[in-house]
Amino acid sequence: MNQERAEKRLINVQEDPCSGRYIYMHDLPARFNHDLVTKCHTLSQWFDFCPYVKNEGFGPRLNETSWYATNQFMLSVIFYNRMKKYECLTTSSFIASAIYAPFFPGLEVGRFLWGGFNSSVKDAAALNFSTWLRRKPEWSRMFGKDHFFVAGRITWDFRRLRNANSKSWGNALLNLPEAKNMTMLTIESSPYGSNDFAIPYPTFFHPSSDREVIEWQQRVRKSTRRRYLFAFGGAPRPNMTGSVRGELISQCKNAIGNSCRLLNCLHKDDLCNSPKNIIKTYMKSDFCLQPPGDSYTRKSTFDSILAGCIPVFFHPGSAYIQYLWHFPKNYTKYSVFIPMDGIKNGSVNVRELLSKIPDSKVFALREEVIRLIPRIIYAQNKLETFEDAFDVSVKMVLRRIEEARIRFRQWKEESRRKYYFTGKGEDHEWDSYF
Repeated sequence: MNQERAEKRLINVQEDPCSGRYIYMHDLPARFNHDLVTKCHTLSQWFDFCPYVKNEGFGPRLNETSWYATNQFMLSVIFYNRMKKYECLTTSSFIASAIYAPFFPGLEVGRFLWGGFNSSVKDAAALNFSTWLRRKPEWSRMFGKDHFFVAGRITWDFRRLRNANSKSWGNALLNLPEAKNMTMLTIESSPYGSNDFAIPYPTFFHPSSDREVIEWQQRVRKSTRRRYLFAFGGAPRPNMTGSVRGELISQCKNAIGNSCRLLNCLHKDDLCNSPKNIIKTYMKSDFCLQPPGDSYTRKSTFDSILAGCIPVFFHPGSAYIQYLWHFPKNYTKYSVFIPMDGIKNGSVNVRELLSKIPDSKVFALREEVIRLIPRIIYAQNKLETFEDAFDVSVKMVLRRIEEARIRFRQWKEESRRKYYFTGKGEDHEWDSYF
């Protein structure tokens, strides 16, 4: 009888679709998330941020279906609201394969990046967050190696050295010992970090069904007769050494035959701020230029993919060493790369280079870009057959944490053996095992 019961339990475990996928979500104090949203008027010194927190972080509706004016820094809120609908969310941390901490650090630090705030102000929430986690019983199981959170801004906003000048940029969240043990998802990661991973910027499209995704892909695919060879949307960076934006804007303006469409965002007019205008422009263009701006990555990369516009990169840090979970490893399948040096020294003419790409190659590139659309959008809920950016991110986080769990067990076993033979097993630090 006992054997029969054991076999039934084994069958139930094997049939459990959430086995290995359960996630426990910490019930953080409201100051780390909810209060930031309800006090949205404090999130920006420059404009009213409150419209962007509406509709579960998607922002104001653009139509009656799935299009929203989504702010690029709302990823932590979008991820949190989607996680509340996650099919394998559990209230028991004992069966969880991963533990999610719904902190909104991007919204929190965004209030203090400008205005001369000192280090204690910029670091206060990060320190409180780390202290709160460290005191929870779930933390002691793997010292946070099974925890993850979503930042919502680029990694450089959280990497100020603890002993740096108080005027240095950002807070020190990612340099805290607790954060170093966790997995952080962000819109731009550091090539030098080991625990932060880039996932797509939010776009304007948040479908609720497979049908909406397929219909949009079909619409993009039908836009084969594109008016412009290439397009660029952005502002120059005259004070940034090495920026090629000025040269690209000049080449676009001077491109013969009206072959380039420029959205000059220098004056931040409605044309540049309008989601509808951005997507329409990109849908009329074969290629979309994606040079670095304030950092290497751009939201525009994902807007262009959404519109079926082939991204053109000028630095590998803009995509190829970033979105490793969401983009193909072979970057030539979905993009064009032009080294920045050729733009700076005037030896490369973008129009001439792009115009030489055969139509068959352009078609293949666009098909791959269209195929990527489901993987770079954040749907309102789980889609039936497609994996969206949320699904891909969660799957890869679970995989990463499972690998860490295996190493953790090995470390514990080695510590036990070392302690048994020498009595010094606990001198072995967990962090040094990685």
